[in-house]
Amino acid sequence: MLYYVSGPVTILEPGMAVVECGGVGYGCRVTAYTAGQLKLNQNARLYVTESIREDAHDLYGFISREEQRCYELLTSVNGVGPKAAMAILSSGGPQNFTLAVMTGDEKMLTAAQGVGKKIAQRIILELKDKLGGGGMELDFSMGAAASAAPVQKGNNAAMAHAALQELGYSAAEINAALKGVDPNASTEEMIRHALRAMVMKG
Repeated sequence: MLYYVSGPVTILEPGMAVVECGGVGYGCRVTAYTAGQLKLNQNARLYVTESIREDAHDLYGFISREEQRCYELLTSVNGVGPKAAMAILSSGGPQNFTLAVMTGDEKMLTAAQGVGKKIAQRIILELKDKLGGGGMELDFSMGAAASAAPVQKGNNAAMAHAALQELGYSAAEINAALKGVDPNASTEEMIRHALRAMVMKG
């Protein structure tokens, strides 16, 4: 099983990147999100998901484990194939996809080519709990003066925290990014606040 490929990008075309490893060029199907972070003739690492069928052996490459995880969640939904999953992630990357599912934003999902309203509704229904932590209680502090008691399920802060964890951020990073956020804000507003904070910090 291939876990990732690492080396110079020798070919970069819409939807395709070739990474040379040990003299072998691995052609990986990529999203626009990943392609936008690659440069021709520069080294890159792509995390790989293989799709093996009787008539094809395709490699799907992702710039991050977060994007790969989103792809694997999408293709676990009945009726969502690799092409639709890649189109959804191309339209906004893993952050916007997670935000769309958490907030029930069908419009963002149906903006992807080949994704209709019914499929978008199914994605939201099946993945919201997975991206939101399945309603688990989480130890989340809104600030130094806040109580360390676990946040009860359904709390917007807990949902935002779980969604950000799904994107690969650590608890410490999330707590720092959400520091000072309005505790009455919606889940979507909290996620946006945190992502902005992380981008500014980076």
